[in-house]
Amino acid sequence: MANWTASDIPAQKGRSAVITGTRGLGFETALALARAGSEVILAGRNPGRGAEAVASIRSEIPLANVRFEQVDLASLASIAEFTARLRGQRKSLDLLVNNAGVMRPPKRLETVDGFELQLGTNYLGHFVLTAQLMPLLRHGTGARVVTLSSIAARGGAIDFDDLQAQRRYASMQAYSQSKLACLMFAFELQRRSEAGGWGVASMAAHPGLSRTDLLASAPGGNGRIGIVLRLLRPVMMQPAWQGALPTLFAATAPEAKGGGYYGPDRVSETRGYPTLAKRPPKSLDTHVAGRLWVESERLTRAVFPTGDDQGASASAHVVKPLRA
Repeated sequence: MANWTASDIPAQKGRSAVITGTRGLGFETALALARAGSEVILAGRNPGRGAEAVASIRSEIPLANVRFEQVDLASLASIAEFTARLRGQRKSLDLLVNNAGVMRPPKRLETVDGFELQLGTNYLGHFVLTAQLMPLLRHGTGARVVTLSSIAARGGAIDFDDLQAQRRYASMQAYSQSKLACLMFAFELQRRSEAGGWGVASMAAHPGLSRTDLLASAPGGNGRIGIVLRLLRPVMMQPAWQGALPTLFAATAPEAKGGGYYGPDRVSETRGYPTLAKRPPKSLDTHVAGRLWVESERLTRAVFPTGDDQGASASAHVVKPLRA
């Protein structure tokens, strides 16, 4: 694993991937996978940015098999439309990278379905997306789901008494909770896949501190902390292509294992090359992880299909979510 880079990615010809997010880490992940020969579907809410990302990839790799599909992770209806399109177009999927996210809006905002924006987009949206693509993944070859967490998860806590931050909203606390939820989801998905014989490996990754547009483009990116971080980015943060390496390792390396968590290897996991990341103690609480899974199913009405009739199971669970 020492100094592993995108040049170490095994040939991906014949494999297919869905990646959420069209800029920053998502773009770099898509570029590297397309260069290795994978079919790549970039999924995001902005068609203009999606077209730009596809054009940029093709400018470097003229024969890249890459396209954009629209999905808004802050809308369960949009996720249902997107996944229904994919299930109508194809029979299998080999890789899902749950990458897109929202970071630190200064005031509490909600998704279309009434969830706190960060929890709803970063975690619940990807929870539903994974559930509804599981029939395709279960027909994939060596299928993997890679869910992005963050070093911010170390300070997170799952607050079941105020999961949607309706009583008290603190932007960093809500972000950390959403990223801890993503990490716990990755581990719980692996446990359930093993128990149910789904044949899908679930991993987590984090990019350390990387120069992306996440903070700058998010609501509140012009706040004091956002301005300071932008000024310090050249010194503190590694380039986005390097921040994407732990994701790419989890997605492609034969050494990456289900249930693994990967991040940078240097300076307290803030930069460097992929290595096994330290798991925050709270992420290992299987009782909380199980409760979070059940609560996520209750809130979104999404259920992971487990029966033989996988396609029917997935479509049957697209129903109106509960209001948070």
